[in-house]
Amino acid sequence: MKIVVLDGYTLNPGDLSWEGLEKIGEVVIYDRTPTEEVTSRIADAEIVFSNKVPITRANMDAAPNLKYIGVLATGYNVIDVDAAKDKGIIVTNIPTYGTASVAQFAIAMLLEICHHVAHHSEAVHKGRWESNPDWCFWDYPLIELEGKTMGIIGFGRIGQSTGKIAQALGMNVLAYDGHKNPELECATCKYVTLDELYENSDVIALHCPLFPSTEGIINKDSIAKMKDGVIILNNSRGPLIVEEDLRDALNSGKVYAAGVDVVSTEPIKGDNPLLQAKNCFITPHISWAPKESRQRLMDIAVNSLAAFLDGNPINVVNK
Repeated sequence: MKIVVLDGYTLNPGDLSWEGLEKIGEVVIYDRTPTEEVTSRIADAEIVFSNKVPITRANMDAAPNLKYIGVLATGYNVIDVDAAKDKGIIVTNIPTYGTASVAQFAIAMLLEICHHVAHHSEAVHKGRWESNPDWCFWDYPLIELEGKTMGIIGFGRIGQSTGKIAQALGMNVLAYDGHKNPELECATCKYVTLDELYENSDVIALHCPLFPSTEGIINKDSIAKMKDGVIILNNSRGPLIVEEDLRDALNSGKVYAAGVDVVSTEPIKGDNPLLQAKNCFITPHISWAPKESRQRLMDIAVNSLAAFLDGNPINVVNK
């Protein structure tokens, strides 16, 4: 059985092992695959794994032995799932592997905004503390989170995990989600309407999926409902934010700061509006990338393939 991994470097730059897949079949691993080389690389494969390399109907047409496509991520929009279904090819994804790391990263962005740790460390290394006439110094306002309110849009596994950390920091949580679990409500956590969340949150974190109903949920109209000086965090999906509107709100001071690990087009383009925004922290979609999280992803990928070969496929997205 031939197994092809089209872009293995993203998941495993060398600190993990492909041993799980190698026990199942002959594995060919490409660090990266240009779009024009997909057809030739999967032509005789039965199993293909891809993280972000698109696989089209034409690619599948040229791969007569293909039975299974495993997406090494949660989102699977890079695969033509309808074509795969037409051809009887199972497509699976990797759900819930990064809950802890994504929640942790949201809080990391928030703490960086509140304290500018990297900036002040760099300043010390450059000698500014040694030469400073005062006992200490800071270049930005420092923000204490205890007693402040975090609004979380999307209160599933990741939103709940972020909420727990926020509560541990002494924050109150306002949650908005289409599916409410009353058991999660307590003195420091309650469900509210979206407008109530906008109006009462000091920090707003986005943890919702990208649907037509959530695309552009952060825009000039929703921002106008928010507190002056609000902080916005997004490490869910880039198109949840109308980036031109967030840029304008950051530059005007309506939004104090933003931390985004995702943008509308990835990798980011030089003309992205957020690159011209004040106090906007942008990271290259790495919330999912701690080694522990990637190891879980690898384990789930192997288990999903094994379940398929046993005749009981799991995590199927094109039933």
